[in-house]
Amino acid sequence: MSSWKEPNEHYSGSFGSPYSANVESSYRVHGTESLPRGIVSATSDFERRSLWGVSRDQLTLTLEPVCVQMDKKEKAKKSLLAIAVGINQKENVDNIVKKFPPTNFTIMLFHYDGVVDQWRDFPWSESTLHISAINQTKWLFFGHQSLFRNMVECTLASVWFAKRFLHPDIVAEYSYIFLWDEDLDVDHFHPARYLFIVKEEGLEISQPALDPIKSAVHHRITVRSANSRVHRRAYKFHGSGRCYENSTAPPCTGWVEMMAPVFSRAAWRCAWHMIQNDLIHAWGLDMRLGYCAQGERSTNVGVVDSEYLVHLGMRTLGHPGGNKSSIHTFESGCTHLQVRKQCLRELEIFRERWDKAVMDDDCWTDPYPPATKGSKAS
Repeated sequence: MSSWKEPNEHYSGSFGSPYSANVESSYRVHGTESLPRGIVSATSDFERRSLWGVSRDQLTLTLEPVCVQMDKKEKAKKSLLAIAVGINQKENVDNIVKKFPPTNFTIMLFHYDGVVDQWRDFPWSESTLHISAINQTKWLFFGHQSLFRNMVECTLASVWFAKRFLHPDIVAEYSYIFLWDEDLDVDHFHPARYLFIVKEEGLEISQPALDPIKSAVHHRITVRSANSRVHRRAYKFHGSGRCYENSTAPPCTGWVEMMAPVFSRAAWRCAWHMIQNDLIHAWGLDMRLGYCAQGERSTNVGVVDSEYLVHLGMRTLGHPGGNKSSIHTFESGCTHLQVRKQCLRELEIFRERWDKAVMDDDCWTDPYPPATKGSKAS
């Protein structure tokens, strides 16, 4: 009688598995080697399930293999809208959420100020997923007006939440992921029309254009073209950061701003893995998103002009006009200059990690090699 042995972590099978180390183990999800493939449920979602009254048709569906379930659900797939919110933007968030019908969208709110109960007076709040974590949000600079104009908002709005709660296997049931800021005016935006255009144009990563008159605009490529349906590049012939017809790098082309990005399921799976768990502000991420475009970034990344937003650029966190008593997002002694320094440090760290990863990965070839110095193709 053979004695029990400690499983070897390098063995491709598992203790008690009926499969040998060289039989299909590479095709199985890590940790499931001891299970029959048909019982493995590798993905999940945020949909709520009834505790009673489940029909036989629903039970039959759940008993089928995952691949069959996915095929049957494909036509009925929903998309996900996730927003980092604070109570000071309550009314504006209400306007955004009401644009996204619950039959087609699951709504998730990331509460960076810890205030959740005060949202319950909205009818849609009960069916919305609420996640609360204090101090995990974008920093909005709120100093002197002239100082503010010379500074850039310092982080991807929901990056801390997205890394922890929007794992690709959890959101795999959703066709598109809207990862939006809270300070957006949606009067000229219709989600269904937007997604129709995105699908028809083949955009894996996209964003609605911004009204150039009413919006806080930081990059020319986000500005709406009035007579256009979609644009994929910007032109700038003067000043710094020039963009020409033959420019191939972001933010001239293959780029969206991290204030209202929309990802396909495949693009988000890639982007999620690029988000660094310890870098809160996510500076530098936008310049690399084109690598997740599932093809040529100048083709598969674009800005939708016909469905557009107004970026209000509200500075509510700690702003003199805000309700400080309900906001807990600033650590004692923290200043906007300290946060900006941290942003710059994280940008440097991200660039160093990218460069090291490129150097260390002998099996990877950069599809977008840096342009030579002096070239207009930037």
